[in-house]
Amino acid sequence: MTIRGNQSATERSQPHHYVERNSRNIRQERFHGHRVIPFIYSNIRENSPLLFRILTGRRISSLMGFVNFNEFVNERLPDPFRFMQSAGVDASECLDTPVSLDTPKKVFERKIRYHDCRPIPNDPAAVVAPADSRMLVGSFDESSSLFLKGKFFDFDELLGTDKKPWLKAFASGDYAVFRLTPEKYHYNHTPAAGVVTDHYGIEGRYHACHPEAVVSMITPYSKNKRVVTIIDTDVPGGTGAGLIAMVEVVAMMIGDIVQCYSESGYNLPMPVREGLFMKKGQPKSLFRPGSSTVVLIFQKGRVHFSDDIVWNMRRPEAASIFTRGFAQPLVETDVTVRSLIATANIQQSTASRPGRRL
Repeated sequence: MTIRGNQSATERSQPHHYVERNSRNIRQERFHGHRVIPFIYSNIRENSPLLFRILTGRRISSLMGFVNFNEFVNERLPDPFRFMQSAGVDASECLDTPVSLDTPKKVFERKIRYHDCRPIPNDPAAVVAPADSRMLVGSFDESSSLFLKGKFFDFDELLGTDKKPWLKAFASGDYAVFRLTPEKYHYNHTPAAGVVTDHYGIEGRYHACHPEAVVSMITPYSKNKRVVTIIDTDVPGGTGAGLIAMVEVVAMMIGDIVQCYSESGYNLPMPVREGLFMKKGQPKSLFRPGSSTVVLIFQKGRVHFSDDIVWNMRRPEAASIFTRGFAQPLVETDVTVRSLIATANIQQSTASRPGRRL
């Protein structure tokens, strides 16, 4: 096990670690814009609530995105390969050649050879990660060892207080939070196979998804603009994990989530709609440049999270902003898109249905 980091003395005094899944090594995260977030979410939020509300609103967030990203992300790169190296992007995974990814925007929105470099598990009951991300799991069930209700989001608020059927369906269920960082591959993929039974957007703020902002705000994911997709996996050809709510959350300076489901590769992208059958592990949507978060919500008792992810959250030698802020062990695991994160507890009535799970 090793702990690495290349940060200032201030950052080292308050480290944020995550676990590298394959090696099980602990890594120290280097944040982008580390000084800006505490300033906005402590000084401004406490001393000027009105200014804080303005800064996290759509208009100012879009303006900040323009000032910080628009000129930068469209600037021609003299050496795309060197830029990708410095950003921590593996050029060998990209579908397009490095020379064609000649702007930061193209690098951020890159496509990868996911069938080769992000293979999907053979187990038909596998539920997979929707994104290259850092992951935590929790539960709304007070009897569960993973009980974390009221930490990252308000359950009713996240799905929509007017969505009574879904609030009832997911009551006392489990959830997983996937935090993307700027250098990550920014396509989201389907976590399981099933039919879209509902798809809707919810307007909201543009809070940062940085751990310090999450701890400072409390339940910011349910306050941000987001897109909710309800997937019924108890259908012929489905994964058999019950209903799954996939919630894609925007962040500061990200105003758009492009819905672009593709059944094969990235070909013929289509909008997500009710009645659409989605295969497991296929591209579903794209976050615009920056970083953001995906939340998966499962019905009670329908999935079993991978043991290593649960165990990593309690690694005693790792320090975490979430652990300090919420006063319980919460260490993230770095996962790759389409990798196993849970297994469906397939009910007998579902298993006996005809159809092949994908």
